[in-house]
Amino acid sequence: MAKETVHIVQAYVAGRGKGLKAEQQIGCKTAEEARRKAERLAPLREGVVAFSASADVELGDYDESPDILFKAGRLPFPFDQAG
Repeated sequence: MAKETVHIVQAYVAGRGKGLKAEQQIGCKTAEEARRKAERLAPLREGVVAFSASADVELGDYDESPDILFKAGRLPFPFDQAG
């Protein structure tokens, strides 16, 4: 099928030890909506990231280098990288 751009917010809460536990992803219609939702969640979570990626949703095939729209707090690899 055709690739499309998806906009996702991924929030993290404290897991066991120093680990992080991913919450359910939030899909958004636009990049701006994803950024705004991530900004609102940031003070309430250990970490949050909003990103856009090309994907074939039916196959579950996502771009390996998403465009980061917003990030805050503690994040797992690869979101913890500078940039």
